[in-house]
Amino acid sequence: MKSKVRLIINNISKSYKLGKENNHKVIDNLSFEVYDNEFLVILGPGHCGKSVLLNIISGLESPDEGNVILDGKPITGPNPAMGMVFQKIGIFPWLTVMENVELGPKFSGESKEERRTRAKKFINLVGLQGFENSRPAQLSGGMKQRVGIARAYTNNPDILIMDEPFGSLDAQTRYAMEEEVSKILSQEKRTIIFVTNNIEEAIFLADRIILLSESPARLKEIYNINLSIPRDPMSKEFLELRHKISSNTDFSIEI
Repeated sequence: MKSKVRLIINNISKSYKLGKENNHKVIDNLSFEVYDNEFLVILGPGHCGKSVLLNIISGLESPDEGNVILDGKPITGPNPAMGMVFQKIGIFPWLTVMENVELGPKFSGESKEERRTRAKKFINLVGLQGFENSRPAQLSGGMKQRVGIARAYTNNPDILIMDEPFGSLDAQTRYAMEEEVSKILSQEKRTIIFVTNNIEEAIFLADRIILLSESPARLKEIYNINLSIPRDPMSKEFLELRHKISSNTDFSIEI
């Protein structure tokens, strides 16, 4: 039996003007649901509209048609229930790890003691204990992304949106971060929407995978991932699923 539906993406379409006459359709009549506490991966090729879709889900952009419903209410603008982690590392270089992670609660007026206790919890959870007073220039790329994840969790979002957060990392660091996220989820369950163009990454992390077509983004297939955790990318089941998904793509995609 599935969990309750948290988010409904309902017949979303989006186009942009190219010149005076031509419209470029980025998303075409896209619908799916997101369940409570699931890890949903949106898998598709580069430039197919994945980031635009996330902007619409988070309320940063409006669709031309359709709507997004969160807990029964339409999203009409930026929503504090949504937290985001981007591929481009968005932490402030002049702030320490602790100061970056506690920034949201600080702006919302939480006391220093309360926000530091909460920030410390998530700094420890992502494995950055001992680096609280370090600045971003002293951290590796993977450590910087851990700061971004800790900051997003500290803001206590209902839904955490991750837009190709490991795409700029080298392969070894990327695998380490995927394992780190899997470990965090075992301790701090959260509804997560994760975008990637990497099939292995999608299978390693997802409860479900939404496979999108090339632009304009349309729903191509939905895969329920029933592999045991922790997942072994070299297991027969993993490799069979990777082959199944890659065989259903008509675009160049990372495997």
